[in-house]
Amino acid sequence: MYAQLVETGVKRLKTEDEMSAQERDFQQRIDAEIKIEAKNWMPDAYRQTLIRQISQHAHSEIVGMLPEGNWVTRAPTLKRKLQLMAKIQDEAGHGLYLYSAMETLGADRDSEIAKLHSGKAKYSSIFNYPTLTWADVGAVGWLVDGAAIVNQVVLQRTSYGPYSRAMIRICKEESFHQRQGYEMLLTMMRHGTQVQKDMVQDAINRLWWPSLMMFGPSDEHSPNSAQSMAWKIKRQSNDELRQRFIDQTIPQLQVLGCSVPDPALQWNAERGHYDFGEIQWEEFYQVLKGNGPCNQERVATRRQAIEDGAWVRAAAVAHARKKHLKNVA
Repeated sequence: MYAQLVETGVKRLKTEDEMSAQERDFQQRIDAEIKIEAKNWMPDAYRQTLIRQISQHAHSEIVGMLPEGNWVTRAPTLKRKLQLMAKIQDEAGHGLYLYSAMETLGADRDSEIAKLHSGKAKYSSIFNYPTLTWADVGAVGWLVDGAAIVNQVVLQRTSYGPYSRAMIRICKEESFHQRQGYEMLLTMMRHGTQVQKDMVQDAINRLWWPSLMMFGPSDEHSPNSAQSMAWKIKRQSNDELRQRFIDQTIPQLQVLGCSVPDPALQWNAERGHYDFGEIQWEEFYQVLKGNGPCNQERVATRRQAIEDGAWVRAAAVAHARKKHLKNVA
């Protein structure tokens, strides 16, 4: 696998002759599908790649609570309110799992969160889009969490043990979220008014392309993808994962009785996959630069939450210190 990836991607990978003895042993462990643990030696670039990826994943889980939290007070029934609150609570837990996994690599959580607030660290571009109607909440669960599952199921086999194990529970809960979102949309399409059905179609129209962008550009445009594949941090390319998501999602869309805003979408019997239109990547890059519909609002909300909770953290530290001194005495 490693030999096949040498000379691919934007950055050239080291050959075995160029590696140190430690690097060769490390790569052999990776190739043998042996998990890397926190106390194992690892290249600094491997550590930094994981810190960047896991922190961005954690930020996405935390920021991803905001578009849905916007609807907690406006959910149409008590049942839907409870379901939505449980889902948001799950997302908070995912963020905590991932920050903890990141800390096993020696990263400082507060420092990484500060990078998020300053704009240096990124999170999934999809969460910079607004949830305008209740149907958006269902569409986020179905499309956004559905895309996340396709990405995250593969991460259960990622080479870093703490990250891999964290993904097992996360994937189980995200799968439930996806089914919950789909059930919401199905209920609206089967039992709702025409206005509600139009809301569902409108939500899909607005979130379809941003959901496809969640997988990122083709790997040939990423300077780090080849190395991540060699280290088995990534197991499949962005395009492979995007294609899998489309192939899984279109049959569900047909059951809903809805369509996607892509006139080029059609089944290709020869390939055994759906063909789809060109993604407008300029929009994706603009959102990443902070120019999306809700970028400033999302970061400002998270920054305010950290500031408002400072007294709670200080009280918890003081309590722990007092308890420790009492035990020592």
